[in-house]
Amino acid sequence: MAIFLLLFLLLVSTVSGEEIFFLVPLHFLVEISAVGAFIGVNIGTDLSDMPSPTQVVSLLKSQNVRHVRLYDADRAMLLALANTGIEVAVSVPNELLLGIGQSNATAANWVARNVIAHVPDTNITAIAVGSEVLTTLPNAAPVLVSALKFIHSALVASNLDSRIKVSTPHSSSIILDSFPPSQAFFNRSWDPVMAPLLKFLQSTGSYLMLNVYPYYDYMQSDGVIPLDYALFRSLPPNKEAVDANTLLHYTNVFDAIVDAAYFSMSYLNITNVPIVVTESGWPSKGDSSEPDATAENANTYNSNLIKHVINNTGTPKHPGIAVDTYIYELYNEDLRPGPASEQNWGLFDANGLPVYILHLTDAGTVFANDTTNRTFCVAKEGADLKMLQAALDWACGPGKVDCSPLLQGQPCYEPDNVVSHSAYAFDAYFQQTGRSVGTCDFKGVATITTTDPSHGSCVFPGSFRKNGTVTNGTSLAPSSNDTSSACPPQYFCGSGSLTTSVIIGACVFLMTTVFL
Repeated sequence: MAIFLLLFLLLVSTVSGEEIFFLVPLHFLVEISAVGAFIGVNIGTDLSDMPSPTQVVSLLKSQNVRHVRLYDADRAMLLALANTGIEVAVSVPNELLLGIGQSNATAANWVARNVIAHVPDTNITAIAVGSEVLTTLPNAAPVLVSALKFIHSALVASNLDSRIKVSTPHSSSIILDSFPPSQAFFNRSWDPVMAPLLKFLQSTGSYLMLNVYPYYDYMQSDGVIPLDYALFRSLPPNKEAVDANTLLHYTNVFDAIVDAAYFSMSYLNITNVPIVVTESGWPSKGDSSEPDATAENANTYNSNLIKHVINNTGTPKHPGIAVDTYIYELYNEDLRPGPASEQNWGLFDANGLPVYILHLTDAGTVFANDTTNRTFCVAKEGADLKMLQAALDWACGPGKVDCSPLLQGQPCYEPDNVVSHSAYAFDAYFQQTGRSVGTCDFKGVATITTTDPSHGSCVFPGSFRKNGTVTNGTSLAPSSNDTSSACPPQYFCGSGSLTTSVIIGACVFLMTTVFL
């Protein structure tokens, strides 16, 4: 994956309060229409308990996913996708590339068996020939363009070339000096392949397939790339990265890489080939060397990516121009080798349960069943335990939170520690106050998250809400005219059973303290 250079820090904008207008040279313009972009999903199969094709399609339908990419052309999956209208990109696996790239007949047979046999019932719209061939299978690079041409010729012979595009996904690491984007270029050693490849894409009306992983750029940057910049989080103008040559402002890694690819093509005199991002995502879990592979960050990245694409934001170089994107990936693949993150890129587990609830308000209808606008208030990571205990005691006392689920033997007692108990109490207070501004602070030891912290039989109060309305459960707190404490008898707000005198003393002391 392309790594941003130290130049990123040197190009941070210091301009404020001024609007700068500039002209883009005509030869940089991409002659593509600004049509609505789509979000698709990759379907990997390295699962020990892979759902059946009908189960996969059922999940896709329930989430209103209309575009998928397969890493092969599995017959059972293509049959299951028939008559659904879902647009399908099938793939020629890398191990077949040498044979197809050296034989027109082999390519024609592959198309006949894996494409012609399924259309029009199955809505195949693209063929990805290989995957990241230049960086993972360089010995096949000399036949890559031939393979694309042979596949395309077979489509022409069947009058399918106008509806099925042929391309090949590239790793973004083929782009060198990717920041500033205007100075980016493809690795010169691949010019003998990239130049004819781009001309083929141009002549056939196809697009450049690009895999974009800000997670890896962030991980490999040694702190140069801020996490917020990788996750699409809002940045103040003085923190945006600015391309000194074009004065274009970049607020996220994704846009910068896509534009770097556009500029790289322009230096090979190709300005009218659009880009489709065939893979992008963020892992929800990692090992000890991957501290930022978390469900919260995965949720943030994918939610923001979906909104960014669906809203036709485009990129700074081509605002409003569609960047169709496939999320990597539908399922967690537990059989993938490598670090823990490799098995945890999925939106769902093998049972079709979401790994996290995407935060997709106003992002269209894709993954509609997960568009819940849920937010939770939990203990901030690394917060002082004494401060957490004091805030927990306040929430369960003067804060009038029903902390009875935290009692021994109750659903949220385990794990019996102040971090877990305070998270439940914080969320209960946050929800009962209508998630008002400032009600998730507790003197700096609480934070808002969109990842549901519920575990086992312990269901957090925020899980009962959908679009701000309580849909299940009982009242989260006594009525406003109830002067009794919500802190249960013989329970000191999360730390076990203590005497009544200790509880009274603590509550009296805490009444004088304001945590919000």
